[in-house]
Amino acid sequence: MQALPLATIAFVLYVAAAIWQGMTLFRRVPPRQGMVRLLGALALLLQIPVIVGLLYQSPSLLPGFTTSVTLLMAVAVNVLLISSLFKPVLHASIVLFPLAGISLIVATGLPAQAGPDGLTPGILVHAITSALAFAVVAIAAVQAVLVGLQNQALKHHHIRGIVQSLPPLTTMERVLFELVWAGLALLTVSIASGLIFLDNFFAQHLAHKTILSLAAWAIFTTLLVGRYRFGWRGMRAVRWTLGGCFLLVLAYFGSKFVLEIVLHR
Repeated sequence: MQALPLATIAFVLYVAAAIWQGMTLFRRVPPRQGMVRLLGALALLLQIPVIVGLLYQSPSLLPGFTTSVTLLMAVAVNVLLISSLFKPVLHASIVLFPLAGISLIVATGLPAQAGPDGLTPGILVHAITSALAFAVVAIAAVQAVLVGLQNQALKHHHIRGIVQSLPPLTTMERVLFELVWAGLALLTVSIASGLIFLDNFFAQHLAHKTILSLAAWAIFTTLLVGRYRFGWRGMRAVRWTLGGCFLLVLAYFGSKFVLEIVLHR
């Protein structure tokens, strides 16, 4: 079976799961977490062979922009599905599932771009921890948005709709900070492995990624220090989380997008 039909079926499954979970959030349908996980898992299983094919077609050992995006989204979906078995984070599928489906469709429709060569075990550790850090931070970003919506609803005494569908605000905030902790730990390993195993972590083609990753690391660290020293919570926690996530997205995809999609290099 060709890549595009598989990608299309995966896209439909992702969107169907996200729509059901979204309707659950707005109390239009009863919760069906098992069904949402099943649809997401089936979509992920279809996504994997497509990604393998894209990696096989890549002119170099490391993937280009579109393949990198769909690969990272697959990792994020996998982390979300596993985490949702233990933590109330499945609502993040409303955003992550459609993004995973869209990235897969786009990746199958664009030619593979060459990434840098030289994949070694050390660089592989850096790549894996970077992917996991992105996955956890992406889930934390969606969690932060939900916490923000919940805060605003409670502030204006709107206790119906989304607020009734979500766990208590204290639980949502606790999970948010647990995600930030996990993301920071993985980002720390990613940065450390880059410093150790990459020849020049501050070379011209890596400088922006290094600087932005360090800035994101500083934001998440400041947020956690503020949380446990000064009791930061609520919208302040939401803003800092989203700010760190934004910098990390720029670090991972900024130059790849400009070079490969805009400048076609």
